[in-house]
Amino acid sequence: MKLHTVPTRAITGAFILHSGFDKWRGEAAVAERTHGFAVAAFPFLKKLSPKQFLRVLAAGEIALGGALLAPFVPDRLAGVGLTGFSGSLMALYARTPGMRKPGSVWPTPPGIGLSKDIWMVGIGLGLMLDG
Repeated sequence: MKLHTVPTRAITGAFILHSGFDKWRGEAAVAERTHGFAVAAFPFLKKLSPKQFLRVLAAGEIALGGALLAPFVPDRLAGVGLTGFSGSLMALYARTPGMRKPGSVWPTPPGIGLSKDIWMVGIGLGLMLDG
């Protein structure tokens, strides 16, 4: 880990790790809502129950957040993980109806929550290129 990547890795990693812990403790209603949202964009996820999906997502976020925070994980590897994760969020944004203005990449008000994750794509790519 390079000194100049510590701030972006620490902030992004802490945010993702916290999100993973919240999902790990998620209630049935959260699991249903999150799973339903994901299945609309990625139908193959229907094979998992809502609780299974939420646990897998939580475990992935905990692992990624931990990797971003761990100083022994190289920047390039952390960047690959972050780019993959945030790329899947961008795919969710692109595939979910109502997230974007018609014929545009720009978000509708409901799409802002997902569209803002494009910053994680930039951070992940930056870590990969700098590593």
